Amino acid sequence: MAEIIQRDGTWTFDGETVRIVPGGKAHPVRLALGELAVPVRALAGISFEPERKGGRLRLRLRGGACPVLRAADGRLKDGSDPYVLVVEKDRTGVAEYFVDEVRNALLIEQVPEGPVDRFLLPGPALPVSGGGGDGTASFDGETVRLTWNWKAEESKTAGGPVSFPLSRIAGVRWLPSIGMENGFLRFEPVEGAVSAPPKYDTYSLDLWGLSKKEYKAVLVAAAVLARLPQARTAVDAPAGAPALTKAPAPAAPVPPPADDHDALLRRLRELGELHRAGVLTDGEFSTAKQAILTRM
Repeated sequence: MAEIIQRDGTWTFDGETVRIVPGGKAHPVRLALGELAVPVRALAGISFEPERKGGRLRLRLRGGACPVLRAADGRLKDGSDPYVLVVEKDRTGVAEYFVDEVRNALLIEQVPEGPVDRFLLPGPALPVSGGGGDGTASFDGETVRLTWNWKAEESKTAGGPVSFPLSRIAGVRWLPSIGMENGFLRFEPVEGAVSAPPKYDTYSLDLWGLSKKEYKAVLVAAAVLARLPQARTAVDAPAGAPALTKAPAPAAPVPPPADDHDALLRRLRELGELHRAGVLTDGEFSTAKQAILTRM
């Protein structure tokens, strides 16, 4: 068991799952997500980035494994990213040990780094809400509801709150406020994309970036994305692409493989073959072998 406890949060690893618990003063996005259980098969890598006063632990997930990362499309800042942990200076050694343990598991399990064809983590817990700017979005698993505040345009407030079922949503896109440019949370109806700017579009929130809480709109996008039916994976869509249409289908629960003696012996033989073939260096083979022997 590897564990690192920091003011920013606590990470533990039992050989199969990285459990992430945010600290009490973490970013609202991380607090709203709560505890996360990340299976090894969802990981593409892990790193420790040293800094003058400590460093950062960073998990790298396989493309399409997490609906929150998919909805964010690379736009989460480190403070709101649940897969980044700020490490204090006196805990850098523990952080490096944590990295070694996860890397050993990835090597033993031979987890590929490439994208997946379905989500391996669930979306945010329901119901979920978020927003700011000119309104708030909420989602209960079946219906999206947009409510406007006094700052919304009359074209929105005149019709009152808007509700539409998941079956009427073809895609969703979240963009945070950047500099002087407003962000938005936009739902694309099945009838076709709306050409109006977000401030006038009744399927959109206009986000101004005046509060950290506005970032919680990404959780609404992720929850909807994780539940879009008949989904088409979009794990490699470029930044700035249109709405995230049809998400990867949620993964069915898969029980972890039995950690029995025969299975570990097979892994040892496979590692030996990789070492003899020159795929693994002497050091890599020795580290992986020791990890398996410890589990036996």
